[in-house]
Amino acid sequence: MLTFIISPKHIYPNYHMILQQTYPLHDGRFIPRIALGTWQMSPQQAYDACSEAIKAGYVSIDTAAAYENESAVGAAVRDSHAKRETLFITSKVPAEIKDYDAAKKQIEQSFRLLDIDYIDLMLIHAPKPWDEMHRGSTRNYDAENLMVWKALQEAQQDGRVKSIGVSNFNTDDLDNIISKSGQIPVVNQIRVHVGHVPEDVMDYCKQRQIQIMSYAPIHTGRLLHHEPLVRMAEKYGVSVAQLCIRFDYQLGTIVLPKSTHAERIRQNADIDFEISSEDMQLLLRMSEKE
Repeated sequence: MLTFIISPKHIYPNYHMILQQTYPLHDGRFIPRIALGTWQMSPQQAYDACSEAIKAGYVSIDTAAAYENESAVGAAVRDSHAKRETLFITSKVPAEIKDYDAAKKQIEQSFRLLDIDYIDLMLIHAPKPWDEMHRGSTRNYDAENLMVWKALQEAQQDGRVKSIGVSNFNTDDLDNIISKSGQIPVVNQIRVHVGHVPEDVMDYCKQRQIQIMSYAPIHTGRLLHHEPLVRMAEKYGVSVAQLCIRFDYQLGTIVLPKSTHAERIRQNADIDFEISSEDMQLLLRMSEKE
């Protein structure tokens, strides 16, 4: 049964209320509850969006080697002149990399491209290569994921990566990492939005203090004209995007809204309202096919 969670009292300085709220990671660090997503952004778009987001008060940015914009994200961070410790940067080892040596090289490559002293959080992007994920392949990559995880553990021990986690992992994939490595990922970044709330994975993670990072909160724009959501958003005096982001936020996840437009970047963080318990239940019952 999903519950709605209140953020603990840890504050990133000098930013407005929503953007300064954090969750604790079980390794003792804290992660902001909203991050700018940069998937499908060109390097220039990523640079511009990250620059605008930092100016707007965002303290967390999510990128990945597969997005091919790490260098632009790093440049925006450096050019912002923000103190490094006030920002939280996440990147990911590509899903296609499934051996130790390649993972080590990729982590070093990400570190060089970002050029920001250290990476706050590094994830395994998916438990199997993307083409197999999309095809629903049943091939097992347990041993290979452990090799990538070992490379991440070593990067964490070196201090160049502060925290490590996973993305798109189901409960079996998580069991493999936890039982055989002896270390619990601090986060699992998964798709969560109205119509798609994987409660089994979320409950599993909650029991093990694995924070959920929710990407695609607006289902890559597909929810923007969904009539029940339009009506509910009007009721709260917000946009559909704001309603959907707030939904993920009230589920207790770390939300990754994405936009390349300065005004929408700001609007996506302007979610200082509360969806009623009754409406949260309505949203939870909506089917992805509606």
